Amino acid sequence: MTRHTRRQLRLGLLFISPWIVGFVTFGLYPIAMALYYSFNDYDVLRDPVWVGTLNYRDMFTDDVFWKALWNTLVYAVFSVPLGLVLSLLVAVLLNREIVGRSVFRTLFYIPAIVPLVAVGMVWLWMFNGDLGLVNYLLGLVGIEGPQWFADASWTKPMLVLSSMWQIGGSMVLCLAALQDVPRSLYESADLDGAGPAAQFWNVTVPMVSPVLYFNLIIGIIGAIQEFVKPFVMLPDGGPDRSGYLFAVYIYESAFRYNNMGYACAMAVVLFFMIVVLTWMANRMVSSRVYYAAE
Repeated sequence: MTRHTRRQLRLGLLFISPWIVGFVTFGLYPIAMALYYSFNDYDVLRDPVWVGTLNYRDMFTDDVFWKALWNTLVYAVFSVPLGLVLSLLVAVLLNREIVGRSVFRTLFYIPAIVPLVAVGMVWLWMFNGDLGLVNYLLGLVGIEGPQWFADASWTKPMLVLSSMWQIGGSMVLCLAALQDVPRSLYESADLDGAGPAAQFWNVTVPMVSPVLYFNLIIGIIGAIQEFVKPFVMLPDGGPDRSGYLFAVYIYESAFRYNNMGYACAMAVVLFFMIVVLTWMANRMVSSRVYYAAE
């Protein structure tokens, strides 16, 4: 390595040193310590005591762990695909020439930037079994609304519905992708006799598939880590812990039950679960993603 190259390297490292310090301090170090504490009996107030794989072995006999894991997977299985489909359909509608299009785009995007705690409080009011807006509207058409927060069969559907309300971010990405689709493709499809449905499946979906792929991966990661809304709307996970999600159990194990070692072990499991699910999603759909530059 020449003297000039070494000087350039030092200057480059100097310029990116703030990012390196931030990454090591707030990223790499917490990850390393969480992995270390997962092999310890640790309650934050006392020194950690090495227990090996005890925390991981305890998970196999922890009914709450399996309940939270099952609830989280069910929530992800329904919320992620529904969010993808709904965000694309709304983007297609808002991409048309309609009166007040910019207003509708704003209205659909606003829920995505509302703080999640506020969203949880709004949904607590809307889905209140006795005084909520949803049950009031159902009553106007002669339907008796359920006790959304007190009925175990409705807690997970309610969480899925709340995620549908916040599709604004993915909708905006789909809308941007739709505006980049060449009009000539639709004109060619129209000349070939393709109807609206055929144009949607054979032109629109392939052309926006990179954005759908991105939304899928981000949606999986977000769904598996869902925390704020179930924590606000469903204290103690709702009836029979039917809405008790994995991230909530990690938080409560650490800060409610002071079992930081067990919480760190579950966080490690959560990390590998996200890695496996995103890898599976990548293997299944990456070959079906179309890139115009290829």
